[in-house]
Amino acid sequence: MTGIGTLVNAGAILLGGLLGGLVVPRVPDRVRDGILRALGLGVILIGLKMAWPADDRVLLLSLLSLALGTALGELGDLEGRLHRLAARWEARFGGVGGELGRTLVRLSLLFCVGAMSITGALQDGLHGDPGILFAKAVLDGVTATIFASAVGPGVMLTAVPVLLYQGTLTLAAGAVAAVLNPAALAAIGAVGGLLVLAIGISMTGAAAIPVANLLPALVIAVPLATWDPLKYLGL
Repeated sequence: MTGIGTLVNAGAILLGGLLGGLVVPRVPDRVRDGILRALGLGVILIGLKMAWPADDRVLLLSLLSLALGTALGELGDLEGRLHRLAARWEARFGGVGGELGRTLVRLSLLFCVGAMSITGALQDGLHGDPGILFAKAVLDGVTATIFASAVGPGVMLTAVPVLLYQGTLTLAAGAVAAVLNPAALAAIGAVGGLLVLAIGISMTGAAAIPVANLLPALVIAVPLATWDPLKYLGL
């Protein structure tokens, strides 16, 4: 069912907030970082599984989309813009409610303003595949548990923006899917897999990849796959 990924994601945050606020003791920072690095390995596997089934032609188009999209993202400094936007929102609203207010703003931004939210919602809406959002649900649930152990079950409130934001993206992607050809859908899936792979690598600490700067590749993949420039090269 399209949209189940977002529902599971929001449910995981609710469960994590409840467990962290009422059951789990405060988690040390080094334990939190170690857990997230370990989960990054699972995210890498998901990215590989998404990109690997693509045939050689789709992979070539995906790489071309990634190169052009990354160039646009770097020129527009999307990663920097997102960080600055998050900082402004935290500065504006983080003071409301003390430590809990700051945590709610920080977690809402963390759960919503990221490449995994976008690629997961697109994958669910376009392909009916909630796999990325299921993985994100695990990550967000663990994160909610860790933070709730420090500030209480109020962290559960962050499930609301996740439900609204990712749900809207998923429904919009589902509406667009009807007008996209199979080649474009395959290219988006492969590019999304490469982006998820980059997220996993960043989570493990192996390399700091500004994944937001790669996001334009998802848009560029559609006209490239439709036009298919490789046919003019005899490929």
